[in-house]
Amino acid sequence: MSKFPALGDSLPDLALTAPDGSTLRLTNFAGKKVVLFFYPKDDTSGCTTENKDFSALADQFSQAGTVLLGISKDPPKKHLRFIEKHALAAPLASDAEADGLSDALGIWTEKSMYGRSYMGMVRSTYLLGNDGAIARIWSPVKVKGHAQEVLEAAQAL
Repeated sequence: MSKFPALGDSLPDLALTAPDGSTLRLTNFAGKKVVLFFYPKDDTSGCTTENKDFSALADQFSQAGTVLLGISKDPPKKHLRFIEKHALAAPLASDAEADGLSDALGIWTEKSMYGRSYMGMVRSTYLLGNDGAIARIWSPVKVKGHAQEVLEAAQAL
């Protein structure tokens, strides 16, 4: 697969870690629509807003036959605290392994702020169809209104 997948491509079935420490793979969701929203860091303002927005719409995503999964490089225990602190309904997974899914997608990349370079997540969302193929890609994402736009795309799929 190329570094940047395109519409119609399937994503690699790389292991992610659930907050309880169990392993998640995209094949766990075979036959379902899936929204993977990648965000930089738990408990930062934009990421908290994004997670709360997806969580507020979790029932509507479920009614649309769509699984939600928020993904960052944060460790599983940090995800647990984040979920509990904000009563999040959208499930989270950790992509902390080197050469993980965000690396394969090219969205874990070098960033720069105030002249300092660091590795960081490009806020991105992938909507996968029932067949596992990418139906929509949003990257980079602006948080305001994003969860609603993704819901409408999932409902239309």
